[in-house]
Amino acid sequence: MENGKGPAVTAEDLALINGLAKAELTEEQVYVFTLRLCDNEVDRDFERFDNEALERMGELLAGKSGLFDHQWSAREQAARLFRTEVVREPARKTLAGDEYRWLKGWAYLLRTEKNGELIAEIEGGIKKEVSVGCAAGRSVCSVCRAENGGCEHVPGQAYGGELCFRELRDITDAYEWSFVAVPAQRAAGVLKRFGQEREGERTLRKEAELGRKYLKALRREVVRLAMLADDGLDGGVFARAAERLEEPELLELRKAYEVRAAGRFPAPAQLRRRDAAEAEDAEAFRI
Repeated sequence: MENGKGPAVTAEDLALINGLAKAELTEEQVYVFTLRLCDNEVDRDFERFDNEALERMGELLAGKSGLFDHQWSAREQAARLFRTEVVREPARKTLAGDEYRWLKGWAYLLRTEKNGELIAEIEGGIKKEVSVGCAAGRSVCSVCRAENGGCEHVPGQAYGGELCFRELRDITDAYEWSFVAVPAQRAAGVLKRFGQEREGERTLRKEAELGRKYLKALRREVVRLAMLADDGLDGGVFARAAERLEEPELLELRKAYEVRAAGRFPAPAQLRRRDAAEAEDAEAFRI
């Protein structure tokens, strides 16, 4: 990073960033940095990605938010990936004996007063280690090729002089990437799951799904109220714009459009006023 300003923002980078941003951003408004997301080396858990899994991770992580310590909260969102690329180093070999490869990511965050401290920590090398959250369809034993723990070989043990590890394949999802203190991978870090889910992982997945359903319902409600409040509004355009909004913005819009819609369509009175004849009839039944 040069002169404390981070890497230069190219026109191509800015185009990719603005493809993710709600408002058109300028070079002066964004801070760009690169990071090593994960690689195909055997990690501290004696697991590794195969090459196809690494490529798939790059596809799935593009556009994903960066968090802190994998805390799935909008308040913890720090940056966003806008480009990924698998880097090959033919001269370097992994413990598995193949060419070393790693996934490089380009991320951006806004140059705001709030982010000033984070930018300083990135440039100072304090915020450095990262980890990614993902799901793999298969785990293959390096010794016997059995899948998903279907053998007695123990990762980390040697069999006939050969280290046992699990190779992760068929990546089905990549949730996010996160700044962490101690990553599983020595060069980067990765959180992985496959096969049978642990209870905590099931809970996180369910909470994430509930969060997605909540935001989807909230966006539909905001669009509905907006259409009631303004006949001239293009519903399709507004719905697409609402897809880029997060909970705080959606709640404010809902509040504003509720007021406007109520002004246009006031709620009918619950009871109609009785005329004099009805009042006299009612008196006959009063005790």
